[in-house]
Amino acid sequence: MGSDLVDKSGLKSANKNDIFIVSGNAKHLKDISQALISFYVVHAFQDAGKLSEALHHSHPAAIILDEELSPHGGLTVLQQLRRTESFSLIPVVFTAHQGNLEQIGASNALPLVRTLVKPYRFSALLKAISDQVNAHVEAQWKMMKEPQRAALENTLSSFNSVADLIAEGKELPYADIQQSCEPLVAAVQSGNFKALLQGVRGHDNYSYVHSLRVATFLSLFGDHLGVKGNDMSILATGGVLHDVGKMMIPHQVLNKPGKLEPDELVVMRSHVTQTIDFLENTPGLPRGVTIIAGQHHEKLDGTGYPYGLKGKELNELARMAAIIDVFSALTDRRCYKDPMSPVQAMEIMEKMGPGHLDQHFLLSFKELLLDATSESDIH
Repeated sequence: MGSDLVDKSGLKSANKNDIFIVSGNAKHLKDISQALISFYVVHAFQDAGKLSEALHHSHPAAIILDEELSPHGGLTVLQQLRRTESFSLIPVVFTAHQGNLEQIGASNALPLVRTLVKPYRFSALLKAISDQVNAHVEAQWKMMKEPQRAALENTLSSFNSVADLIAEGKELPYADIQQSCEPLVAAVQSGNFKALLQGVRGHDNYSYVHSLRVATFLSLFGDHLGVKGNDMSILATGGVLHDVGKMMIPHQVLNKPGKLEPDELVVMRSHVTQTIDFLENTPGLPRGVTIIAGQHHEKLDGTGYPYGLKGKELNELARMAAIIDVFSALTDRRCYKDPMSPVQAMEIMEKMGPGHLDQHFLLSFKELLLDATSESDIH
């Protein structure tokens, strides 16, 4: 790569879902590319020159760099990346055979590099990529002001702890979750919610990002409607916890880019009942949190799930949560789709009609968006 690594055009904006894979081994390159294509937008390169060219146009979320690379090997390319200021902060997963102790040691000594020893499990590669990307994003939170910084750090910690509790079969300490959401409510009430949405851009845990966005918009909606005190806490914690059942859904279903098959749809929809089952064993959990989690996929005409509730059976929390969940899903960024603009999302939601979403709340939410956000704020 040599001097080609010097970024002559300045730092480019990161492509949050793009992963660059570099290897001189054609089979390895193909296998890894095909395995990751359901999770990321994959760009494969078999030589250092092509990688250099691509880096001059855009910076990926991470680079997977193999030791096998002509003419001087992957380690040389890795070292050059770390010596080039514009590329030095791009997270890298370096892969090397177990016997290459010198290369493994050298790569481990470099910043923002995770080394995987071949052969490795695909799950280990996924975790390494995600850990690298997230560490880079989360490091930027340190520069944020309070309470925005605490809002992101605390809710992420709580979200991750829920995954551990589910795996261990333990009950949720609701008071801890509630306390972790206090900075989020404070940020919303002080008009600093945009920093939260911007802060999770590029984070690789989609379930957390979606839940944080739902919690933020639900709290913002509540504040707009005049909700106060403990009821704001219910909106925030309800948003953070509304989809925890997705932690029990297989990755291949949860992250499938295309339309789900009927049997897959049944599995996906089961996340609501799994969320309810988990939350119902939580001592001191406010009923409002369970309503948000259990009814955000219900529709006013009774065609929603899991209970097919209809009309007056859906209270205000359920109606608000349904609007926020749909809006967030449409404007979320996924590996297989760009985020919709708020204008496009609202047009689709208005076309859903009164049988799906509460029209009074939908109009109120539209007014809120026009007052409080721009397209760049919510992506």
